[in-house]
Amino acid sequence: MASIKDVARAAGVSIGTVSNVLNRPEIVSPSRRSAVETAIAELGYVRNDAARQLKAGRSLTVGCIVLDISNPFYAQLAAGAELAAEASGIGVLTGNSGHRTSRERLQLSLFEEQRVRGILLASRGGTEELVRAIHDRGTPIILMETDEHVESFCSVSTDDAAGGRMAVAHLLEQGRRRIAVIAAKLELRQVAARIAGASAAVAEVPGASLEIIEADDLTVLAGRAAGSRIASRPAGKRPDGVFCINDLMAAGAMQAFAFQDRIRMPEDIALIGYDDIAFSRSTIVPLSSVSQAAEMMGRTAYALLEEEVVHGGGHVHRHVTFRPELVVRRSTDPDAADPLDAEGA
Repeated sequence: MASIKDVARAAGVSIGTVSNVLNRPEIVSPSRRSAVETAIAELGYVRNDAARQLKAGRSLTVGCIVLDISNPFYAQLAAGAELAAEASGIGVLTGNSGHRTSRERLQLSLFEEQRVRGILLASRGGTEELVRAIHDRGTPIILMETDEHVESFCSVSTDDAAGGRMAVAHLLEQGRRRIAVIAAKLELRQVAARIAGASAAVAEVPGASLEIIEADDLTVLAGRAAGSRIASRPAGKRPDGVFCINDLMAAGAMQAFAFQDRIRMPEDIALIGYDDIAFSRSTIVPLSSVSQAAEMMGRTAYALLEEEVVHGGGHVHRHVTFRPELVVRRSTDPDAADPLDAEGA
């Protein structure tokens, strides 16, 4: 591979001139800049960013670690960070921990070794000591989806307790009293908060009950399996309102209700999800959901990272909380407008 020395020799200029063309082209005369650019093209020279990082002490890349990149919510979160970083000429490398602490640890260590500008982290948990050590060694870390550790880290999150309460309060307002929550990974902060909010909503309505149906995972297939368990019950033993911890599980439960036992939504069971991912509008019955500002959370996390990079030791950590919003569709309200009709109009 061609080196910067090879480019300088081919262009008949100094190494310093080549460096200026790469980093400050406006200070180089047009003729010399043209000679260097021609040499770069002919030799196929690619800048050695690792060497530049060692000299500058900071990369032009940011690491972003999410729990499950196959979940559209996390894809939107990472996309928001990428869009914000792009405006500053910064790249975002996204890692998928897959809800595995060991993989999260590996990705954290690799990003630190690569001298990234900073790390945006949606954590599975269990890596707190490593996160603090990396941060203390000089790599800024912004926590996503948590409001913990606000004195030590900047962070962004959604008020998930309010979101869970909002979802179940809507079911109760629709006259539902036998409420079930389909959930998995109950130890996750987000899941626990949504269940706590759901419980609080039920506690305020006399005669209402809450059942937790634990699934194997936070996926469509796991939601379908949980939905099948509900559908297999006698009609009088089924819940009349179901809150799924995310939209993927809700889509699976909807499949089980619609195809296994022809359970009508919302007439027999009102169904609501969480996240309001894009395909919620186009499920078999348009899915009511609780919307999170995923892209804005990613943008805000990146903005907090840049604040910390710029201000360094003088930076004051802060937390940004986003309020979720209820989106009502036909899976809970038969009179709700069809979103596809609205798009056609």
